[in-house]
Amino acid sequence: MVFLQRSRPVNPRKRPAPPPAASGSDPGPGPSAAVDAAAALLADAGCTLLVPPHQPPLLPSPHSLAARLARALSADASAAPRLLEGLAAFAASSPARLRQLLLRSAAAGPASHAPSLARALLAVPALQPGLLAMLLEKLPEHFDDRAALDGLPLQDDVGRLIVSQFRWLDFLVDADGFVEKLVEVLSVAPTRLKKEIIGSLPEIVGDQSHAAVVAALEKLLQEDSEVVVAVLDVLSDLNLNEDLQERAVTVAISCIRTIAPDQMPHLLRFLLLAATPVNAGRIILQIREQLKFVGVVDPRAARNKKLKGKASANNTDGAILDTLRSGLRFKNMLCDAFLKELKLVHHPRDHKVIDVWLIMLIYANGGALQKSAEKMLKSKILQGCIRETLFDQCIHGNTELVKEHFESFLSVSDYLLTCKEEKAREFATYLFTALFEEFSDTYSKQELVGSLVAHIGSGVSYEVSSALDIMISLASNNSEEMIPISSHITGILDYLESFHEDNLRKVYDIFCHLALAAGFNTGSGGSSVVNELLMVVRKQVSNPDMKYRIMGIIGALRIVSTIADTDVNAPVNCSSSQQPNCEEALKLLKMSVNSCKFVTLPLIFLYDELAALLESKVLHSTILEWVDNIAEFDTPFLADLDNGELPEKYLRDGIEGELWMKLDGNLSQICINIMPLAFTSPQKSQPCFQILPSQFALLAITERLSHEGSLGGIDALLGCPLHLPSTKHLDGAKWGNLSGLQKKAVCHSLYYAINWIRELLNAFSTQIASRVDNVSQKTRDETAVKLLKRLRNLILLEGLLNAFLKNYPLSLPELRYLGDCSGSSSTSKINLPKKTGEESMNGASSNKRKKGRKDKAASEKMNPDDKLKQPTILDAFKRAGVPVSQATNKASSQPSSSGMMSKDIEQEVNDPGELGLIDLMAAPVQLDKQRFKFRTLHAKCLSLLNYSEACTFSLPMYLYLLRDLHNKLNNLSPSTKPFLCTSEAKYTHVHCHKSTQEFLDKIQPLFSVLRKHLDGAVSMIKDESESCLDNWSSLSSSAGNPDIPYVMVSRSSIATAVCKEILGCYRKVA
Repeated sequence: MVFLQRSRPVNPRKRPAPPPAASGSDPGPGPSAAVDAAAALLADAGCTLLVPPHQPPLLPSPHSLAARLARALSADASAAPRLLEGLAAFAASSPARLRQLLLRSAAAGPASHAPSLARALLAVPALQPGLLAMLLEKLPEHFDDRAALDGLPLQDDVGRLIVSQFRWLDFLVDADGFVEKLVEVLSVAPTRLKKEIIGSLPEIVGDQSHAAVVAALEKLLQEDSEVVVAVLDVLSDLNLNEDLQERAVTVAISCIRTIAPDQMPHLLRFLLLAATPVNAGRIILQIREQLKFVGVVDPRAARNKKLKGKASANNTDGAILDTLRSGLRFKNMLCDAFLKELKLVHHPRDHKVIDVWLIMLIYANGGALQKSAEKMLKSKILQGCIRETLFDQCIHGNTELVKEHFESFLSVSDYLLTCKEEKAREFATYLFTALFEEFSDTYSKQELVGSLVAHIGSGVSYEVSSALDIMISLASNNSEEMIPISSHITGILDYLESFHEDNLRKVYDIFCHLALAAGFNTGSGGSSVVNELLMVVRKQVSNPDMKYRIMGIIGALRIVSTIADTDVNAPVNCSSSQQPNCEEALKLLKMSVNSCKFVTLPLIFLYDELAALLESKVLHSTILEWVDNIAEFDTPFLADLDNGELPEKYLRDGIEGELWMKLDGNLSQICINIMPLAFTSPQKSQPCFQILPSQFALLAITERLSHEGSLGGIDALLGCPLHLPSTKHLDGAKWGNLSGLQKKAVCHSLYYAINWIRELLNAFSTQIASRVDNVSQKTRDETAVKLLKRLRNLILLEGLLNAFLKNYPLSLPELRYLGDCSGSSSTSKINLPKKTGEESMNGASSNKRKKGRKDKAASEKMNPDDKLKQPTILDAFKRAGVPVSQATNKASSQPSSSGMMSKDIEQEVNDPGELGLIDLMAAPVQLDKQRFKFRTLHAKCLSLLNYSEACTFSLPMYLYLLRDLHNKLNNLSPSTKPFLCTSEAKYTHVHCHKSTQEFLDKIQPLFSVLRKHLDGAVSMIKDESESCLDNWSSLSSSAGNPDIPYVMVSRSSIATAVCKEILGCYRKVA
């Protein structure tokens, strides 16, 4: 019956009788009258207040109710207080009655849009202030234990119901008063209600109250850190003006240092969203200075396999990075602000881990920002500001964290590896290695290796070299992890022909390390690496094409270097026959030697590679014994002497032979048999003598290894004479009467003698360059004296050959393998005569002559020494007040490389004939054109600069060494083009395989000696005496040099050339 009565339309003109109340729920006598009065007023407006406690009051349309009440209240001034008093009494009667006021009404229409009675009454201006005050006063009564109320639905939580009444009011009669009371309640509310009220503030207060709200929230943050997230969300939602927004940002920034880690993402999200061009810099600065990653651990501990990935399991860091990524992705302004801020950091200690992550996040945005991030990172690496330790903290121990950004880390590594700067590529090496070691999954390792393979195939020399270095490091240090993905690497073997020798060595090193590891892990699937490697090497060694044969030699020796350097008793499964290491190495060596037995340049290359291998590796004694046997000289190279003289007079093709440069006098029992072999048919002599220098170099190394560094067993070779053409045939007039074949034989004889002496210097300089326990000080001193004499011999021989080649251009045979520069390509660099009997033999043509002239002009034009002209040095002396004689000025006005003398010296020599005067101090232009074919002087030879009887007397010898040093420094210059096969680059790096830094470290002690020689040169310029020339003549005779009248030394050309070379060397290392 009650339901039917309530469903009937209410007659607004007739007050319905109040339904009977349940026992125990009626208000007392006093409150009852107030409630009745309120119920009557509401009933007149169409609302039934007194309903059962479990049901909300019946309401008409909210607008209708508000309008009727407004009219009633305006007609009676006392009606509003009576209604509020009655509602207060009604709410105070029981919690259920208060809840009735707050629940949505059961009025007709959609329930979701039906307001509660309290909400409907708040739309009446006369009632709103009092009703809001009443509700706020009731709110503290429901600050119950949050543990008991957590999880309650909204209709059962009176506190949240009260707060919900304040939302989305159409107006506030007294906004300031209401906000003030609300803030008072907020300050004492429990945390759960604080968060509820704070979260509702944007829906409660208007724009005019934002200042008070911000101030309240700022104070609240200082008192309760648990509401930080709620406060930040509210500040983001409020429509603050510019001043209040800046104040809110300041409040948020102040919380960075103290906020809980799990709340940091919310704080960062607010700051990034609040960033403007005005405050972006300040926000980024504070984030950089105060943000700390909670997951950063000690990288050394993180490298322990047990700890990997545990630090990164913390989701806080991931959430922080996600927040930063989102903020930076949609606000390029923030990216620019960070890059500008980072640019102002100049000290490594001021950089933080967050800098690395921000760079990576900006890099991931792509486009122009990616380029800016690349440029910034590269700049910081080159400046030394960002170091490996920062990336170490990002990567090691944070696998899961880095995994989300793996592509960015890999892309940055790729970029750094393509940089020309060596320091950037070294950093890329670290990144690739760190990523490979950190990630254990196959996919990531395949991606890293695949990227390296792409760099190896790029064709850019420095990029290929660095990528191979990384691959070698991974193959040697992580071979077990590399073997399962070896199928991604073996494809490199298909492109071996595109690599030069240094990179070929690296490629084979990679596969040798994998093959060695696979030998002990046959079940790992690495046996395919072994089989494919050996198959490729054997095919190449037996290939008739010299290029592939050289590749096979390199591969074979790298395999020998790897397997013969291991424990000799450990079996290696590096072949199907399961042979021991040394036997497998010997098999490969014998196969290589047999394939080159009748081919000169590959055999020279094999000997040089063997020598370099023995210098750097300690091999099995069986292998050393075998190498020593193949290094033994053949009989034709040496000839016996009778009391230091030839047993009989030698005459061949009208050319008489004689012994040159007998350092040991008549004590010598042998001589180097150069002339007889040089004058035999080219098919027999040239291959023989082309091999001699490299074979001797190999012999010297095996001798040192077998005798604890001493060369006492072969020291007779240092002082024995050379069998060369008689000097009477080298006279200018007689030289012109020689036939083309005779001239060629003479030139070849001098050429072989030059390179023999150069190898003597290389071998025996090891006895004086460093302390050898098995060599006494007396022996060292005697060796140094002989080496200085051999250096004088070398200067004379090169001066003569340079003059002969100027008169009779000739292509000299190659005495070392030069890769793509070998063979016919070298011939094109020589200006061959148009008409000569040797034209058909040399294969000259007009096209080659034209090309040779162009190459000569180009080489002279690009000569780096042109910047250090001789007049500039003399002008510097004049400005310094050093007196310079007129004769010196005249002599120095001629270029030292032209070979021309001053007029007064020319008049002292009568009729020089066809060859002209030969100044031994002039630059050997003709020889320098073919210098790439000569045997290389090793860096240890430069130690002769420390030995001197008298500084000024030894300047001619030192000039020779200084020119060689200057040339080496030129070739180490970064300006050298890495893509071209240049003879100069080969000249410096061949055989010794030294890095730039190793070479510079080796020669560093010499620069203190250079100052002494520079002072000696300046002293010679100031001194006009000819004592230097007299001493050179006497010392030259003591060295066994023959007396040749048209060979002389110019004092002025010595001094100025020494100054030029020393200053050039200083300039290169400055």
